[in-house]
Amino acid sequence: MLLGVLTGGGDVPGLNPCIKAFVNRVDSAGHEVLGIRRGWAGLLLVDPDGLESADDLVERLDPASVRTIDRTGGTVLHTSRTNPASVRATEAPPFLAGAAQGDGPHDFTPHVLRVLEHLGIDALVAIGGDDTLSYALRLSDEGVPVIGIPKTMDNDVHGTDYCIGFSTAVTRGVQFIHNLRTSAGSHERIAVVELFGRYSGETSLITAYLAGVDRAVISEVPFDVDRLAELLLRDKRSNPSRYAMLTVSEGATDAGGELVLSGEPDAYGHRKLGGIGQLLGEALKERTGEDIIYQQLAYLMRSGSPDSLDLMVATNYAVMAADLATEGDTGRMVSLRNGSYTTVPISATREGVKRVDVAELYDTGEYRPKVRHVLGKPMFLY
Repeated sequence: MLLGVLTGGGDVPGLNPCIKAFVNRVDSAGHEVLGIRRGWAGLLLVDPDGLESADDLVERLDPASVRTIDRTGGTVLHTSRTNPASVRATEAPPFLAGAAQGDGPHDFTPHVLRVLEHLGIDALVAIGGDDTLSYALRLSDEGVPVIGIPKTMDNDVHGTDYCIGFSTAVTRGVQFIHNLRTSAGSHERIAVVELFGRYSGETSLITAYLAGVDRAVISEVPFDVDRLAELLLRDKRSNPSRYAMLTVSEGATDAGGELVLSGEPDAYGHRKLGGIGQLLGEALKERTGEDIIYQQLAYLMRSGSPDSLDLMVATNYAVMAADLATEGDTGRMVSLRNGSYTTVPISATREGVKRVDVAELYDTGEYRPKVRHVLGKPMFLY
């Protein structure tokens, strides 16, 4: 068999170990792996009728070629946010220009199906979050043998308790918050730390919970800036070092407000998030008269090598995906449920949304984590 593998969406720590473990497992079973570069863009840009080589878009992977890739973060296959089912005319490759009438977006899924056949791929493994896996599900609906591996530091893919990248993102966040305490305390300021999290505030909530910050604003609960100002002044006065710490999800909004967005929507309809922390910091300074330290962690949370938990999960997810593919058990997504490795139909990704259980894990009046019950909860509380 020839198995394809790709990574899509944002990079996270653990992708390279996942690719390596997948290649080694497939090779040990006597099969081959074709790595597809730049996520779904790699399949969109291959011209099955062209004379040009596709070597810059696909490459054979074997144990020798992946031997050392697990020693670094990111993804050696590169990534993109391309959605072949929604391509603007200006983004269509030249050989598809004739099929891109009007501004679009255009659905080039028939072309992707033809490319998969041209490449001789027997089954395809997609490593990604909701967006990447939504197109994997589309291909599955079209009859392509597909397996999904959930990856996102937001940990919000429906159907699994854990996604590759989450633990390392939280670890990074806790470390940076503790490091920032020295400057916040030295200058007696209020520190506002902006963390990733578009619709799900889990990464921000768990980071705040473990770092012991004073207040935490999450995506699911709109905030009242006047109430926050009052609470943070109280926190600062009661702290012997005369500072206060606030974390905020990038997808947070004030009461009645909107997300802070910039740029054009990507192929999945998302505009770039970021900047709510700065706006909130300015509003807090205006109301409190206190100096603010604003720090946007952003890509620092997803950079570098994975921690041991992400190494463990990435490796085991890869082994499971390889076994499913070689056994012909496709249309599945590997997952962790109730502390055990398992698989679910890949259609589970569209059967619901995963958000913070506010009633169980958050105090909406005090803007801080409040875990009401731990007994019986999964490792990361939900």
